[in-house]
Amino acid sequence: MHFSIATWNINSVRLRLPLVERLILERAPDVICLQETKCPDDLFPFERFHALGYRHVEIHGQKGYHGVATIARRPIEVVERRRFCEIADSRHISVRFEAGGRSILIHNFYVPAGGDVPDPEINPKFRHKLDFVAEMNSIRTEQGGSSGSILVGDLNIAPQEHDVWSHKQLLGVVSHTPVETEAFEQMRKGGGWVDLMRLNVSREQKIYTWWSYRAADWALSDRGRRLDHIWSSGNLAQGLRSIDIVRDARGWERPSDHVPVIARFDF
Repeated sequence: MHFSIATWNINSVRLRLPLVERLILERAPDVICLQETKCPDDLFPFERFHALGYRHVEIHGQKGYHGVATIARRPIEVVERRRFCEIADSRHISVRFEAGGRSILIHNFYVPAGGDVPDPEINPKFRHKLDFVAEMNSIRTEQGGSSGSILVGDLNIAPQEHDVWSHKQLLGVVSHTPVETEAFEQMRKGGGWVDLMRLNVSREQKIYTWWSYRAADWALSDRGRRLDHIWSSGNLAQGLRSIDIVRDARGWERPSDHVPVIARFDF
């Protein structure tokens, strides 16, 4: 059986709904996980997704900020909308999805960006980010003959040297500081997660999923970072067929600064 899942920080689902529709028409993933939807639940555009064959939509939204949505062709069941750090923002949803005879638990995350100053003593946003990642240590894989786990989202950390355009210049920049990347990798490994985007790609090869709006020509300067991730339990990683970073989407009309990432599996 073939199965595909996409993750995308859409930076307002209502503003950029035509871009999601284009992704659906061109790539048709089975499940789409969106972050930074910036949409209260009562205003989410359910009908537009239903019309495209995605009749199963579960959301965790709020007005103007954050928000996650998991959208599927086939039934999904909400497991949890977890609150992290005792803050009532919408940064997580988990659902169950049946594929290839397995019950797959899918976590969709939007990790705090952390502000501009990488010092938790003077920047509460950075402290929140570190605390959030620490709390994610409780998100562990479940895997067996009839189960598996996937974790996706805008995790707002580029963990490896070649996940940024310049390791040396960005060591002091939020998203690539050692305190973030070390905590991030410890959390991933401790939870039993496999980094699918690096599974068949050398650590020496650059991978980006985000390019700043500040660049006059994002493609020419190519100063990107890998902030978006797809992880799985080990038993699902064995079925990974491909990872597709839809770089062209950064050049679509009124784009997000992130691009979609799609994982395809054979079970």
